Amino acid sequence: MINAEVTKSGNESALSTIRKFSRRVQGTGMIRNARANRYFARDASKIVKKKRALKLIKRRLEYSRLIKEGKISETPVRRGASARESHSGALPGARRSLPAQPARAGGAGEGTPSAR
Repeated sequence: MINAEVTKSGNESALSTIRKFSRRVQGTGMIRNARANRYFARDASKIVKKKRALKLIKRRLEYSRLIKEGKISETPVRRGASARESHSGALPGARRSLPAQPARAGGAGEGTPSAR
């Protein structure tokens, strides 16, 4: 740990002593290091990375199997507005089909997430 020490000389004001201390602390790089370590996050271990990769592969295989069986349809590739206009409305693939939800009786808070 680095200590930054400043002594007040003869007729120096307290404000200038504080400024001198601030410059000395800034020069040591203590503040920069403290801010860099503020949101430290540990790297994932090899095992955790491997498990995550295997889970991702499994999910992708399951998704492709469901597409082949026709249980879900592929989602279209998202593009900007200019690309949509130039394709005359025909995008490759179809939208993912969502299951139909039963009709609910009207009431307070119908548009809220808890009412869906």
